[in-house]
Amino acid sequence: MPAFMILGFALFAFAMTSVATNPAMAASPAELRGRTFAQTNCARCHSIDRHTPSPLAIAPPFRTLHKKYPLDMLAEALAEGIDTGHPTMPMFTLEPDQINDLLSFLKSLK
Repeated sequence: MPAFMILGFALFAFAMTSVATNPAMAASPAELRGRTFAQTNCARCHSIDRHTPSPLAIAPPFRTLHKKYPLDMLAEALAEGIDTGHPTMPMFTLEPDQINDLLSFLKSLK
């Protein structure tokens, strides 16, 4: 079974458990897809939760991005490609649906 299917199933199971125990904390489908994208593409360097430090010290935790960048302003950067100027950050260019999903996830971390 491909790794992304296992990850997707695990995230789905986690989300369903969270909904069952606290419906107010139910994540939207866009938020779940954004979390999956972040887990697959970003979590190697960035913290993508509300508590842990980033694995790579120079990579800001996603929960702090809104303090430095207005999240709605990130849409254009994600569409055009984020290039940070240091070699450890890969260049990403996202499709509109991916941008919406990732921003939905980032807003959930505030």
